[in-house]
Amino acid sequence: MVQDAHGIQGNAMQPYQGLFVLDAAQGIAGPYCGMLLAAMGAEVVKLEPPKGDWSRGLTTREGSHSVMSSVFNRGKRSLVLDLAAPAEREKAQALMARADVVIEAFRPGVAGRIGLGPAHARADAVYVSISGFGQSGPYAERPCTDAVAQAFSGLVSQNAGMDGAPHKVGTLPVDIHTGMSAFAAVQGALADRARDTTPRQRVLDCSLMAGAASLLCTSIAEAGLLGRLPAELNVPAGSYQAGDGAWVMIALVREVDWVTLVGVLGAPALLQDPRFGSFPLRAQNKPALLPMLRGIFLTRPVAEWIAALHAAGILASRVNTVLEWLEDGHVQASAAAPAVEQPGLGRLPLANPPGLDIQLGPAPALGEHSEDILREMGG
Repeated sequence: MVQDAHGIQGNAMQPYQGLFVLDAAQGIAGPYCGMLLAAMGAEVVKLEPPKGDWSRGLTTREGSHSVMSSVFNRGKRSLVLDLAAPAEREKAQALMARADVVIEAFRPGVAGRIGLGPAHARADAVYVSISGFGQSGPYAERPCTDAVAQAFSGLVSQNAGMDGAPHKVGTLPVDIHTGMSAFAAVQGALADRARDTTPRQRVLDCSLMAGAASLLCTSIAEAGLLGRLPAELNVPAGSYQAGDGAWVMIALVREVDWVTLVGVLGAPALLQDPRFGSFPLRAQNKPALLPMLRGIFLTRPVAEWIAALHAAGILASRVNTVLEWLEDGHVQASAAAPAVEQPGLGRLPLANPPGLDIQLGPAPALGEHSEDILREMGG
């Protein structure tokens, strides 16, 4: 069992004890990277402007706490400095001079102009820049969010709704994936640094554009190979409304799955129809096929469909809301979202990333540790 600075016990790995991280990022991607480093034992100071990280103003909130900020800033200490004031900027630079890892998410070039660029970091620092489109190129200074990155990358175009319109994914996959990718890159840089005989910096360019593209790596590779958009995968995989109004999601990965599905649906005539004889043909004739399947799924409630599909070996799930997911017996038995008491908000169920048993205390209030940190610095 491991006990961290907050007295939380568990089987969490702590390889970065003694590592100091200055997290000067806001939002999700950078702070998530910093939180994962804290989960691995690093001391992480979250540097915030007087108004606080903008994520403190989003989602359900109380005082300076919000659900979004709490999820991505657990286990950190919060220091407020006004970087527009020279004396405050000097204090930030003093922290940078100590930091093993620096995380920033200013617009490209801004960190350097205000004295918080790599030139002011330690000679052996790992310096992480989070941005929308990267640190160079025609779009470097273009504003970006998760939704913009989804649209720019092609992810939105692959998520057409039943209305035919392209939709963004309803959560924040690009921000979160970019944060996890930055965490992986930092770990590689730290491992590489351990082999140095002379100090050298590692500067990591982590963009939302790259994060979104890596989510679409197969689609990008196939489109580039063919010079055209590839056919839709595995038609008629997707979601179907059952007779009780709930929805079921099915997944098909082999041609034999189509044969099995048709058997469960009790519609053998579909196997004789030449329009539906293969994945490419079903994709080509999707407008004719889907209305037939939708009509069949409406004839039985979702529980009956799930039972029949599972019995036949078809990959399927009820389409849950996140509240239904939290209430599911398997989720509770596997402790997939252990609750953490967050001051001001109450008990938050917080999902752990795969393979990581995060044992961290709550996220800090805005400036909660400013006096302590400045006193430790002698200022």
